[in-house]
Amino acid sequence: MKRPAPADRAADKPVIWTVSVSRLSELFRDITLEFDDLADIEPIQLGFDDAVRHIRERLAGERCDAVISAGSNGAYLKSRLPVPVIVARASGFDAMQALARARKITPRIALVTYQEAMPALAEFQRTFGLDIVQRTYATEEDARAVVNDLKASGIEAIVGAGLITDLAEEAGLHGVFIYSSASVRQAFDDALELARLTQLESTRGRHLPVADTLRARHHIRDLRGDSPAMEAVRQSITLFARSPATVLIQGETGSGKELAAQAIHRAHPLMQGKAQAAHPFVAVNCGALAESLLESELFGYEEGAFTGSRRGGRAGLFEAAHRGTLLLDEIGEMPLPLQTRLLRVLEEREVVRVGGTRPIPVNVRIISATHCDLDARVREGRFRADLYYRLGVLRLRLPPLRERREDIPALAEWHLKHALAALDVRPHANLNAEIARCGPLLASYAWPGNVRELRNMMERLALFLAAEPLQALTPALILAVAPEITSAQGMPPVLDTPAAPTAGADDIRAALQRHRGNRAAAARQLGISRTTLWRKLKEDGGDGA
Repeated sequence: MKRPAPADRAADKPVIWTVSVSRLSELFRDITLEFDDLADIEPIQLGFDDAVRHIRERLAGERCDAVISAGSNGAYLKSRLPVPVIVARASGFDAMQALARARKITPRIALVTYQEAMPALAEFQRTFGLDIVQRTYATEEDARAVVNDLKASGIEAIVGAGLITDLAEEAGLHGVFIYSSASVRQAFDDALELARLTQLESTRGRHLPVADTLRARHHIRDLRGDSPAMEAVRQSITLFARSPATVLIQGETGSGKELAAQAIHRAHPLMQGKAQAAHPFVAVNCGALAESLLESELFGYEEGAFTGSRRGGRAGLFEAAHRGTLLLDEIGEMPLPLQTRLLRVLEEREVVRVGGTRPIPVNVRIISATHCDLDARVREGRFRADLYYRLGVLRLRLPPLRERREDIPALAEWHLKHALAALDVRPHANLNAEIARCGPLLASYAWPGNVRELRNMMERLALFLAAEPLQALTPALILAVAPEITSAQGMPPVLDTPAAPTAGADDIRAALQRHRGNRAAAARQLGISRTTLWRKLKEDGGDGA
């Protein structure tokens, strides 16, 4: 790839370098195509000392806003480079996916991770009765020794990062790559956000033409559900999108408040096609930052405003969101002194940076979100009444999942199919019928985490279905995988239930066929005891002997 000269690069377009020496390069290359319009991204296929030497030489005459790497290579670069290094990290979900793929190859598998082990692996092993060896490494020599030791002990497949899988295949073993596209994509998103903040810090009093790196990804169609409550939500979003007035979104944790805010932003007539780049979407969690930090994040600061402030000062998020939308998430947690400053910005449409006196005009549409009862906070004196009314010109309440239980089966099926697709597993042809059979159980749960909790549970179920591809989705399986459902309902755990009514004749026959007549294994899958399995076989006319 021909590298453009520094002068040819767009002044405000982030410059990102990806660094890898293994099969991660292919994943980086594929994800780079998605971000090609958002940043100048260049691959560097070097590692460790070679990469450090190459990057340091180039930084003498070129600009780089962030470096993306992974694993031991990323950790090495992070401690030795003068530019920010984003280390792509494999999630627990990535590890479970990779282990499920390895399980299809051989039961003799190992997971090798950099420096730290994964304690959550123990639950996965107990559930499936698997014997997964887990090892860690610190250096390339250490990694090679670990792989050779695992081979000598009879391991046939090793799950790990690029270095580990390359060494495994070099040793004649199966190497199963642990990283997913989602994890790498998150690293690219983090690098773009970091580059944006770096650009803001280098800004001196001018409005930064924020690019499409600050874009809303979710659309109104992502608010799924056919219930009357969700149809009313979508109608309100479509209506509110036409107005520049402030919007207050209220809803419980996991009900989709930020998704709804992005949908309002995206539904505006101007937010079509490439026009979105000129209308950024910026979000900040008001409860996640200390008061002083939140103030400087929102309003920016001038040079010398406080100890440690950067030379030249820094633009705040109001300036970054100019001509677009600023989402103030968890607005109920905003300290009272900042509420006063926010009210002034809403009234005057201008901000004054911390330590400054010059007002800077801003044209920003404010959307606020909270799970708190703001009426109660106003009565308690913890939230300004005038700000409350100013923020809530338009109000949107997102119903909790328990208030639209008719949407649960369709949501569960949609999230489960997507989770199975991420594992490269084709869903059963009768998945719709299986979901319908599980519908009463799913609908009986209160879902305190709402749609987010349902999505997470379906991802968990997908892992177990992928590990045992022939098993059916049954209420018994759900209860075994998600015991919180039974405990929340005040029932004993399913494995202690002497007669689980959800295990019917068809479930038992399918489990026995899957496990080739092994009743102990079938009983474990169904979440019942062998005695209960025997009794049900007798009741259904089967051979209980």
